[in-house]
Order: sequence, then C-alpha cells, then structure tokens
Amino acid sequence: MRLRTTVAAALGALALVVTLPSSASASVGVFAYRYTGLDGTPQIAELVDPPSGECVTLPEVADPNSSNPADSPWNFTASTATVFTGPDCDGDDFSLRPFGGHASERLKLRSVVFS
Repeated sequence: MRLRTTVAAALGALALVVTLPSSASASVGVFAYRYTGLDGTPQIAELVDPPSGECVTLPEVADPNSSNPADSPWNFTASTATVFTGPDCDGDDFSLRPFGGHASERLKLRSVVFS
C-alpha cells in the first residue's frame, strides 16, 4: 500500500514539474538610448530586461527612410549588448560591455542583441 502511495505522489510531482512553464532567457537590467522625437527634441528610451539571443529592432528608429538612428547607448544589463547600424541586426556592429558600457552620440544604432 505504501509503495502505491509513494509512486502516485512521485508521478503527481513529476506531472506538476513538467507542466510548469519555463522562463524565457532575459538580460537582466536596462538598456537605454537616445533618439530624436517627432517634434525634433531628444528623447530617451529604455529596454527593460530585454530578451537574450534575440535581435531587437528599436521601435522608434526602425525605419531608415523616416527616422534618424538612435545614439548614445548605455548598457546597464548583465549581458554584452551588440548594437547594429541597421534594423534587424544588420550593418556595422559595436559591442558594449555589461554593467555600464556606453558610447557617445557618434555611435548610431537601430537594433541590438544581448548575449
């Protein structure tokens, strides 16, 4: 009788573990950048806990035909951020170290991926 109860409890626990959703891999922290708003004023945007290993095209500057690229990135995440001059992680790239890596307004970017 005890063996059946133990086996039933183990199978129930296994079923619970298998059905729990796994968390997505994220770069913990904030990635900030500057872009020019529609009214021509500088704006600051942030990506909070961005996904790791996925290209993120910055929504404010996604279209090269209708916006200037972003600049002045600050990487306050725990991951290396590789920024790209084009959308969809295309074009020239530059890496920013974790925990405070940054660049000046001379570095233009439209997308980023976190390692």
